[in-house]
Amino acid sequence: MRMLKLVKNDPYLQPFNDAINGRYKYYKKRLSDLTNGTTTLSDFATGYMYFGLQKATKKWVFREWAPNATRIFLIGTFNDWQERPEFELTKLKNGIWQLEMPENALKHGDLYKMKVYWDGGCGERIPAWARRTVQDDQTKIFSAQVWAPEKPYKFKIKRFTPNQSPLLIYECHVGMSGEKEGVTSYREFMENVLPRVKADGYNCVQIMAIQEHPYYGSFGYHVSNFFAPSSRFGTPDELKEMIDKAHEMGLAVIMDLVHSHAVKNVDEGLSCIDGTRYQYFHDGERGEHRQWDSLCFNYEKNEVLHFLLSNCKYWLEEFHFDGFRFDGVTSMIFLDHGMGSVYGSYDNYYNANQDGDAICYLTLANQLIHEVNPRAITIAEEVSGMPGIASKIEDGGVGFNYRLAMGIPDFWIKTIKECRDEDWKPGHILWVLTNHRADEKTINYAESHDQALVGDKTLIFHLADSDMYWHMSKLCGGTTYRMDRAIALHKMIRLITLASINGGYLNFMGNEFGHPEWIDFPREGNGWSYKYARRQWHLVEDHDLKYHYLGDFDRAMVELVGGERKFNESPVEVLWDKSDDQVLAFRRKNLIFVFNFHPFQSYTDYGILTNPGKYEMVLDTDDKRYGGFGMNDSGKPHFTMPGDSPYPDKEWLKLYIPSRCAFVLRQVEEK
Repeated sequence: MRMLKLVKNDPYLQPFNDAINGRYKYYKKRLSDLTNGTTTLSDFATGYMYFGLQKATKKWVFREWAPNATRIFLIGTFNDWQERPEFELTKLKNGIWQLEMPENALKHGDLYKMKVYWDGGCGERIPAWARRTVQDDQTKIFSAQVWAPEKPYKFKIKRFTPNQSPLLIYECHVGMSGEKEGVTSYREFMENVLPRVKADGYNCVQIMAIQEHPYYGSFGYHVSNFFAPSSRFGTPDELKEMIDKAHEMGLAVIMDLVHSHAVKNVDEGLSCIDGTRYQYFHDGERGEHRQWDSLCFNYEKNEVLHFLLSNCKYWLEEFHFDGFRFDGVTSMIFLDHGMGSVYGSYDNYYNANQDGDAICYLTLANQLIHEVNPRAITIAEEVSGMPGIASKIEDGGVGFNYRLAMGIPDFWIKTIKECRDEDWKPGHILWVLTNHRADEKTINYAESHDQALVGDKTLIFHLADSDMYWHMSKLCGGTTYRMDRAIALHKMIRLITLASINGGYLNFMGNEFGHPEWIDFPREGNGWSYKYARRQWHLVEDHDLKYHYLGDFDRAMVELVGGERKFNESPVEVLWDKSDDQVLAFRRKNLIFVFNFHPFQSYTDYGILTNPGKYEMVLDTDDKRYGGFGMNDSGKPHFTMPGDSPYPDKEWLKLYIPSRCAFVLRQVEEK
């Protein structure tokens, strides 16, 4: 059997060559089955143009796939929610039902559902392909809504090319992005948050909770209506306007796409639409994700592939999203959802625990997405480290552009909690940050929304703890050693995490300036309060507080790296690594990153071997502008000097390196 490039690049995969080839052949077979060997996958993934409520010439057409149904009626505000003969669907072949209605039967804003009958029961259901759902303020019941405005939004930017050299992601949740104790809208996000993202130097916005979800506190991960943008934040047209505005500002927009599972809710979701649980999901125990209390898709079914692939294309084509961060990939690709295995060797990836149909779906999804938009961005939230997730399909991979480096935030939390400052090893830190497959790009991040949720702590809270409440003011309360340490390490951790990327970098909104509160969505346990489901931007804007130091540093750091074209593709050249001193220096392009993690030892005339020439300091964590002590003279140029060296083409750069400090030097002249 031929050896794919994925295996050629990694000799340790050779024992699994047959398995990887088998996976690739299965993908090719399913691709051929779906396209009949003639059309493209993009031509196949057009279900949203056929199913659901469609406006045709002088009529409406409604279609639904419900193979177990015996009768279906369309009910709504247009017929007083009554079953009427003129609104009964006709059963076609392959479990498809259809209803044609005159143009005046429905109008923009009408609410509707299906009344579905099956042997032994009936129920009201929201159509699977509904593009708009709304919740009644009093009853809290969701219904589908006719969305056909007279003047639909027209995009100003027809084609957008994301900047991925490097990709700098600002992760956001629209609803909690405002100051108010309530739900922020798409338009408010567009007007108030997008300018912040742009000003802070990021070039991509990753948005959570777009697909409709009945429980706000699920953070958008218990999806009910896969084609409906959440109405909590506004209308579909307002979402389109928000994305268009981001593109005008040069910002790519990707969304968290949840195809790993679905909400159990019968009234809102895909569960039991035609009276069966197994229509879209696995039957029995395999169909339930017990840890998440949700349902698991059956990726073996062509109809399910059609639904999910069409969903990918829909968000790209209809809303101009630039790609997706696929949620819960590890849960998809393993039958135990990654909960019962330890991935210490390659044997753990190629055994009976692997879900070949889920892996095939993800491969097909990446094929489709890049057919529709070759510039699209796909990111896998995958923690097991399965080889090939972010490798090209033709090489034997799954085809994602990036893998989310999920181990990095856990590493930082573990280091802060379990290691004395004197025991931090900068060389080991760099190894963890750069420990990825050579044929895969990753997204580095120090913390995301996961570390900000109730039950966990952000980096700044792990570092500062209660001092955050009393010592972030410049005017009163003074400072403490713990607070100074927290501010210094917060900057150093983020700088080394960004400086070591091979793909991109991610930050969750507010974490860049050390947002002081956790995230807690309205729930019974907090009296349905929005107090902690928001962002307190005034903190970073108030220069009598220290939050702006962290925000200002983050902006400078992101702008520095973002200004270096193809920074992520440049090699990380380690210049110095001395664990006893806790000093590390590495070079990327013409930038040298120097770190001294020692908690109290500063160094004078500390020598580092590098390329001969003149260097200028372009960023310093100890700068007073960023809450440091100003121990470095940032305006002073540095010149290399010859000396004893095992490398004839290198010279010594003699530096003063304060304790718990990092800085960046740029080579401005060669010698």
